[in-house]
Amino acid sequence: MKEILGELEARRAVARLGGGEKRIHAQHERGKLTARERLEILLDEGSFEEFDMFVEHRCTDFGMEDTKYPGDGVVTGWGTINGRTVYVFAKDFTVFGGSLSETHAQKICKIQDMAVRNRVPVIGLFDAGGARIQEGVAALGGYGEVFQRNVLASGVIPQISVIMGPCAGGDVYSPAMTDFIFMVRDTSYMFVTGPDVVKTVTNETVTAEELGGASIHTTKSSIADGAYDNDVDTLLQVRRLVDMLPASNVAEIPEIECYDDPERTEASLDRLIPDNPNKPYDMREMILKVVDEGDFFELQESFAKNILTGFGRMEGRTVGIVANQPMVLAGVLDIDASRKAARFVRFCDAFSIPIVTFVDVPGFLPGTAQEYGGLIKHGAKLLFAYAEATVPKITCITRKAYGGAYDVMASKHLRGDVNYAWPTAEIAVMGPKGAAEILYRSELSDPEKIAGRIAEYETQFANPFVAAERGYIDEVIMPQSTRRRISRALRLLRNKTLENPWKKHDNIPL
Repeated sequence: MKEILGELEARRAVARLGGGEKRIHAQHERGKLTARERLEILLDEGSFEEFDMFVEHRCTDFGMEDTKYPGDGVVTGWGTINGRTVYVFAKDFTVFGGSLSETHAQKICKIQDMAVRNRVPVIGLFDAGGARIQEGVAALGGYGEVFQRNVLASGVIPQISVIMGPCAGGDVYSPAMTDFIFMVRDTSYMFVTGPDVVKTVTNETVTAEELGGASIHTTKSSIADGAYDNDVDTLLQVRRLVDMLPASNVAEIPEIECYDDPERTEASLDRLIPDNPNKPYDMREMILKVVDEGDFFELQESFAKNILTGFGRMEGRTVGIVANQPMVLAGVLDIDASRKAARFVRFCDAFSIPIVTFVDVPGFLPGTAQEYGGLIKHGAKLLFAYAEATVPKITCITRKAYGGAYDVMASKHLRGDVNYAWPTAEIAVMGPKGAAEILYRSELSDPEKIAGRIAEYETQFANPFVAAERGYIDEVIMPQSTRRRISRALRLLRNKTLENPWKKHDNIPL
C-alpha cells in the first residue's frame, strides 16, 4: 500500500511540474505566472480541487506518441472565491505552448458541463498559441465543442475569460462569447491572425501589441472589459467581480452586510450641476457618492468614455449602473456608447440584476461617420436592451434628456419602474437654442427676438415639471436625497415580476 501511495504522489509531482522546471523558469522570465500559480491566487487558499490531472493526448502523428505530459496543457477543476463555488480552467503555456488538442478540449468541456449543471460561474485563464497543429481536424473539432457550450451557458451562468498571454486563432472565439474579458497589460494579446500572416496578406507591418494587445482591446475594439498591470492584480480584480455576480440566472443577487446608511444624504450633490448648462461635470462623482461605500466596479472604463457602466451595491445588494458622462462629448450617445451600454444592460437583465440609470444626454451624435457606421441600428441595440429588460429599472435625470435619447435611456415609456428627476432636469425634443431657431426661423435676423424665444422655450421646457405633470417622471427630488430615494425604490421593487410574451428568442438588431 505504501508503495502505491508513493507512486500516486510521484505522479502528482510530475503533473504539477507541467512542462518542467526549465519552461516554468522561462514563464517567470516573461513576467508571467504558471497556470497553477494563477489558480492559487484566484481561488481561496486550499479550496482548489483538480480534475483530470493525468489526462494525456492520444495523437500518434509527427512523433507525438513520444512526447506526452500529464494534464495535456490545461489545468481544470473547481474551488471557491470568498466561499462561493466556481469552476475553472487554466491553460498551461509550459506544455505544448498551451495549444488545444482533442483531450485538452474534452477537459474544458467537462468543466463547462459541470458548471451549467451545478449553476455556478466558470472562469477560463488563457495563455496559449491556438490549436495543436499536429492534431489537425481533431483539435478544430475540440474548439467547436467548447464554442457550443459557451453558447448554451450564455445567460445561464456567468462566464469570465482572463487573457494572460497569447490568445490566437480559434482560441479567441471562446472568450468572445463569454460575458467578461480581462487582460494583462504588456504580456497578453488576442487576434485571429498574427502579425506574420497580416504581413503576408495585407503587407502591413504590425507588432503583436499593436495588433491585439490590452491597449487596443480596451480602447479601440471594446473586446476587453478591463486591463491590469500584472497577473496578480488581474486575478484579484476577477475575484472582486465574482463577488458582485449571482451564481446563475436562478440564483439570488449577492448580498453582503452594509455599513453605509441607506438613508444617508449627500449635500455636495446639490452643487454638482454647474450654473452654466454648457459646462461639464463628472458623473462618476455622482455614482461614487450614491453607491455603498463609494465602491464602483467600472467596466470598459477606457472605451466609449461618454457612457459609464459597472456594478455597485445598494444596501449590500448588487446593482448595475449605466450613466451618461458629461465630461466626454457632453454625454452624447454614439455607436460605441450604445453598443457598450446595450451589452451591459442585457447581462444585468439575464441575471436579474437591477439597473440604475443616471441620465444627462443631449441626444445622438450627428455626422456622416456615425450614420455610415450604422448609428441607427447600434442605437436601437440600447433601446431594445432597455425595452426587453424585466428587472427593476430606476432612472434619475440630472440635467439634459433631449430627443430620442430621452426615450432610450430607461424612460418611463420603456417600462421604467421608478423615474426621478432633479430640479435641474431639462426634458425636451432638443435644446432651447436649436428649438427656437427651428420654430422661429423667420425671426433669426433679429438677435433680440430670437434671444427672447430661447428664453421662452427654456421657461417652458428647461425643467422637469412638464414631464412630471404627464406622469413620465414619478417625482422631482432633491439631489442630496438621491441615495435614499434609490435605496427605497430598490427595496420596493425586490419582488417585482414581469414577463415578456413567449418567444423562442428575440431578434435584437445586431
